[in-house]
Amino acid sequence: MDTLAAKRASLEGGKTTSRELVEVSLAAATDPSGEGARTFTRIYAESARRAADAIDQQRQYGVSAKPLLGLPISIKDLFDVAGEPTPAGSTVLADAPPSRKDAEAIRRLRAAGAVLVGRTNMTEFAFSGLGINPHYGTPLNPYDRANGHIPGGSSSGAAISVTDGMAAAAIGSDTGGSLRIPAALCGLTGFKPTASRVSLDGVLPLSGSLDSVGSIAPRVACCALMDAVLSGQTSGPLDRCDLVGLRFGILQGYVLDGLEAHVARRFQAALSILSQAGAYLEDIQFSALAEIPECNAKGGFAAFESYAWHRQLIEQRGEQYDPRVLSRILRGKEMSLGDYLQFGTARRRILSEAERAFEDSDVWLLPTVPRVAPLISELVSNDAAYFEANAAMLRNPSVFNFLDGCALSIPCHLPGEAPVGIMIGAPGNQDQKLLRIGFAVEAALAKAGCAIPARGRP
Repeated sequence: MDTLAAKRASLEGGKTTSRELVEVSLAAATDPSGEGARTFTRIYAESARRAADAIDQQRQYGVSAKPLLGLPISIKDLFDVAGEPTPAGSTVLADAPPSRKDAEAIRRLRAAGAVLVGRTNMTEFAFSGLGINPHYGTPLNPYDRANGHIPGGSSSGAAISVTDGMAAAAIGSDTGGSLRIPAALCGLTGFKPTASRVSLDGVLPLSGSLDSVGSIAPRVACCALMDAVLSGQTSGPLDRCDLVGLRFGILQGYVLDGLEAHVARRFQAALSILSQAGAYLEDIQFSALAEIPECNAKGGFAAFESYAWHRQLIEQRGEQYDPRVLSRILRGKEMSLGDYLQFGTARRRILSEAERAFEDSDVWLLPTVPRVAPLISELVSNDAAYFEANAAMLRNPSVFNFLDGCALSIPCHLPGEAPVGIMIGAPGNQDQKLLRIGFAVEAALAKAGCAIPARGRP
């Protein structure tokens, strides 16, 4: 699977054109034997072709400075696009009034020269880490596709658009792991930036206290380039730092509980690789960690804030919601303003302790999720299995949303194995440092034979 840099080099070297890249993406998206029908809620075939042709014409005159010029990019179904409704994976809003303007993230993609190829499927209203959608279907994980494993969510279509060559990279949201979960389960890289780094203007909210906008892509450098565009930062080559002497804190506690054997083996193997590369590894006891699930026991920020947004819509069209999503939103109905204020007080205190705990570490390491992707069939027919798996998938990545930090999931499995991700986390506003360290970690894992992304097959 080519990186964004490789595709840019091919374009700038005249080895391919934007129209050719777009046609490859559209062919994959419309292949009746592929996952396109479940991956996209809308495909921008004609507008993508027009944009690609215009870009190719610009290249004839030497215009190629834009960082994503001519590259096909997919967007999650919760970003506003002028002239279209923003359904967010629902049928409830399929006939909503069209958006008057592009979301800020979409505007920045266009300004960077990206060719938008379509809106990607997602868990309805982004409220699950599994990626199952009863309205538009569930795109199949590229691993063991014949048996039908979940892609992870909520940015399910975003991940499959990349694994199956329908897009060079994808943007999505991350409220409790919605980028990192599908990245880990599908063998990709997912980056959740510090929430304030990327504008949420024009993004349909789940939880204003936790939402962030980032990307899923083949490699760390790809996510860094996407982040530079989305955040408005100056883009340049990602410098790889030296692992020798870096202090990696191995977060202890519930984030290591109940790991499937395969996940535990690959995580420990990754730690061994990093230690041999010269990094210093030390267990981190963060006593307030256990208070995060306590804060979320009643539904936390996500339930309270989503119910406030959905309340009137539920009264009007509640029967159209995915019942499993609706039940999670309705938990907010039982919460008081006092509960909500108490969450905020507890969060500030936990953040202060986290800052102290981070003082002796450059980054923290933990498994992105504790298990490999389960079968869709085992979850759609069993509510108990669905909610248990959902809680398991959200458990680890949601730590860094609660801590208002930044986090990166990188593949650490061997070729041919079920995908496993290792998560690298840092305090808020240390995004550039995190990406540089992630670039070095990725290189060390690749040198040791860990998998690099391979394209999914029908």
